[in-house]
Amino acid sequence: MKLGTGIGWRPEIADTVEALPGIDWVEAVAENLCEDHLPASLVRLRERGVTVVPHGVSLGLGGADRPDPGRLAGLAARAELLGAPLVTEHIAFVRAGGPLSASPVLEAGHLLPVPRTWDALDVLCENVRIAQDSLPVPLALENIAALISWPGEELTEGQFLAELVERTGVRLLIDVANLHTNHVNRGEDPSTALDELPVEAIAYVHVAGGVEKDGVWHDTHAHPVTRPVLDVLKQLRSRVDPPGVLLERDDDFPPAEELAGELTAIRDALASAAAAPPAGRQRPARAPEPAPRAAGARERTGLSQTALLSTLVAGTPAPDGFDRRRLGVQSRALAGKRAEVVAKVAPELPEILGGGYREAFLAYARNRPMSAGYRRDALGFAEHLLVTDRPADEAARRRLTRWWQERAAPRPPRRGTRLVHAARTALLGR
Repeated sequence: MKLGTGIGWRPEIADTVEALPGIDWVEAVAENLCEDHLPASLVRLRERGVTVVPHGVSLGLGGADRPDPGRLAGLAARAELLGAPLVTEHIAFVRAGGPLSASPVLEAGHLLPVPRTWDALDVLCENVRIAQDSLPVPLALENIAALISWPGEELTEGQFLAELVERTGVRLLIDVANLHTNHVNRGEDPSTALDELPVEAIAYVHVAGGVEKDGVWHDTHAHPVTRPVLDVLKQLRSRVDPPGVLLERDDDFPPAEELAGELTAIRDALASAAAAPPAGRQRPARAPEPAPRAAGARERTGLSQTALLSTLVAGTPAPDGFDRRRLGVQSRALAGKRAEVVAKVAPELPEILGGGYREAFLAYARNRPMSAGYRRDALGFAEHLLVTDRPADEAARRRLTRWWQERAAPRPPRRGTRLVHAARTALLGR
């Protein structure tokens, strides 16, 4: 299916998206939509014939556990509500722990890279097949950006994606900004990845902005698209004409004319690459078949992912082979994102706490991993403040108490909650 040129639909820029010229389709984060009704803006876009694709972020198909049936049902319902031609998700894990590792479940609140190993590939492929059987439309999976590399990887990114497509028939959502990110952060050549992956399986392409700080590229989706990212887009276009290309922006939204300018730059990059002579290439041979392995890929994957995530969100010792400096960068990034998202889902908290919100939340998050969603995290943060008699300002503490009571319980948390927190801390081994 030919999608054309699109942009990520976000509630903050809904009016702008509707008014932008030349928009053939939009992508909406699936978890931000209700299962039984659509925002008025998306209804109007669909009435105009604009295709809407739901883009999931919470399945964690690269995780050791099989996909949650409830999450799959929710994604399927949104696809049917939108009349979408396909749905998309990520090659990532977002949680770890539980029965496979005999430890509490931890939530990353972020997309984390799976190891490019045969074990992880086996788990991912089975999870993808389960998802495909549960969805009413085809599934496409996105390559993710990463700050860290797994030790002992057995395949390149291109080989990993090629094997995934060969085994499952899944489509690919190739994010050229993520290829650039992995070039800066992990030394991986985008050209090599594009040569190795099956470009004919591409459903569409993401283009997004980021920023480099201290030699690390942060895939922020909150900065303009850079020239190096457009250059990777050109490299992709020289190999294949993608069915669709979409601009992603998730924060610090610029004026409409700047978004329109970025879309124009994307169209120009595609046109210039299409006008060039096609790059001759021969697909590299598939990765050699692995030696026979013992059963238990899920258990081994679960243990390794739990150990990594525990380091990132609970401060446990780093597993062998990882770059500890990069783990520190990733850990701080996860905590910072957690603070930002909690501030969005519970804007009353930074309003009540004022300039001390971020520092207080980061101190809270330092040894309290997220084990549920961001809304539960906001309540946990408020509980923590109240049981430690904060904030110091009495009026602010009364406001925080009322906020907590309206969402959790008629009485503020007292000593019993302290004991629950202590037990939880002991259980997590912190």
